[in-house]
Amino acid sequence: MAQLEHVNVTVADPQGMAALLGELFGWKVRWEGAALSGAGYTVHVGTKDTYVALYTGSDGDPVTPSGTSYNRIAGLNHIGVIVDDLDATEMKVMALGLKTHSHADYEPGRRFYFDTPYDIEIEVISYT
Repeated sequence: MAQLEHVNVTVADPQGMAALLGELFGWKVRWEGAALSGAGYTVHVGTKDTYVALYTGSDGDPVTPSGTSYNRIAGLNHIGVIVDDLDATEMKVMALGLKTHSHADYEPGRRFYFDTPYDIEIEVISYT
């Protein structure tokens, strides 16, 4: 069976986004440095098995397309993260001044979403 290892996302501030994900989910920076092309910078943050690669171009200012990602081909809609304690994670998110939304109970779990200051939406899910 195949397993997802990572997803690569362009952000304006990869170190800031990595710090936020580390604080909320306990993830660690696995690697950071010059991007493969030599133009830009990348931070890999996650666990020993999976991670999010956070990339920025050499100018550090990626173009932000207008409109919602849900209406754009190849748009990143959100990143889903599974946690053991949904309520505790939501309290951490709110303690950082971020607003949660789109709460739902569904079979087989519960979820909420929040928007990061780095223009990436996160879905937080619990199956416990």
